[in-house]
Amino acid sequence: MRLGLALGYWGRGPDPRHLDLVRQAEDLGYHSVWTAEAWGSDAFTALAWIAAHTRRVRLGTAVVQMAARTPTATAMHALTLDHLSGGRLLLGMGLSGPQVVEGWYGRPFPASPLTFTREYTEVVRQVLRREGPVRLSGRFHSHPYTGGDGTGLGKPLKPITHPLRADVPLLLGAEGPKNIAQTVRIADGWLPLYWSPERAGMYEPALAAAREGFLVAPMAVASVCDDIPEGLAPVKAMLGFYVGGMGHATRNFHADLMARMGYADEAARVRNLFAEGRREEAVRAVPDAFADEISLVGPRERIAERLERWRSGPVTDLLVMAPDPKTLRTLAELTG
Repeated sequence: MRLGLALGYWGRGPDPRHLDLVRQAEDLGYHSVWTAEAWGSDAFTALAWIAAHTRRVRLGTAVVQMAARTPTATAMHALTLDHLSGGRLLLGMGLSGPQVVEGWYGRPFPASPLTFTREYTEVVRQVLRREGPVRLSGRFHSHPYTGGDGTGLGKPLKPITHPLRADVPLLLGAEGPKNIAQTVRIADGWLPLYWSPERAGMYEPALAAAREGFLVAPMAVASVCDDIPEGLAPVKAMLGFYVGGMGHATRNFHADLMARMGYADEAARVRNLFAEGRREEAVRAVPDAFADEISLVGPRERIAERLERWRSGPVTDLLVMAPDPKTLRTLAELTG
């Protein structure tokens, strides 16, 4: 199991510690570093900055949002960054949910998310392979465009720039069972949310069809500390926001996932408290047990014991959200 460093996205601005953490992770032998985006900082620009200050570490997006760009625009970003980094890109993509797609990007959430994702992925693949002009007559993506409001002058085009690699690894963020099954079929890897080694069996049917080399790369908050409740506080804050605030009460993929993992009542309570504006209560309502099983928090000996459960399953890459060099080093030593 390889290690990656997940930096996420910015709040008020770039964290001045991030570049030092990235350099330390590279020196410690971490395989990859990952950026993200929600509705603020974008993933590609930050990753380009990191690429300029590193030499070996792979560069991943976990994830870039499909609604933010056309598939050809995403492919352009990918081939550009792959060239500039010397072939180090790992392209992770995700659709997000209706609240973000319609509220932030100002476009309709697709009636068939699976079809949208499949078409989007196919267009990105066509650009990176550069075997011919991009052609797709899909439900959501048409290349060239043939809609009634167009000019009819669209021409199938092949990218001017030759991609450095035709086989840039393409990973998808997926939460629902059908989405995960499709990811196994069409992608090179899967970026799970809320991975619990104790519940890995719920994904066995889908992963049984994965081809050799398929990546399973979940994120987990990691913190070497003596006070476990204190170490779990940022995990609970993240869960409170995602489960309570990142989705509508009638359609929240993160809350649905928490429910499938055995915490249906707790997920509903977190969601309801957040919707009522009682955000601190929503965070406190996140069960410690759930926060604990999806993270690596506590003294070194406890993390070492729990880490073995992560290593014994299908996880190929553990993307750690680690706040300090001590935690980075400890995990490197334990997995070395």
